[in-house]
Amino acid sequence: MKTITEIHHLKCRISVFLWNQKYLIKLEQDGLEQTFKINQFDVPDESKLKEMINEEFIESAVKRFDEMRKELSKLTKT
Repeated sequence: MKTITEIHHLKCRISVFLWNQKYLIKLEQDGLEQTFKINQFDVPDESKLKEMINEEFIESAVKRFDEMRKELSKLTKT
């Protein structure tokens, strides 16, 4: 697995990898993670990939982290 870039953001850690002809966009926040896989050949180049990881994409993922955290809290309550 090759690390392409790490994007610094206040709300989550974002890493981009290349593995098996797929770009993996990995977002992490407080022990939770989301990974998006995109076929390498569906993206013209790495600069376009970085453009795709815009604020709208990140905010959507952050909302999903909130939902994940709520579900995990329900699961672990005794």
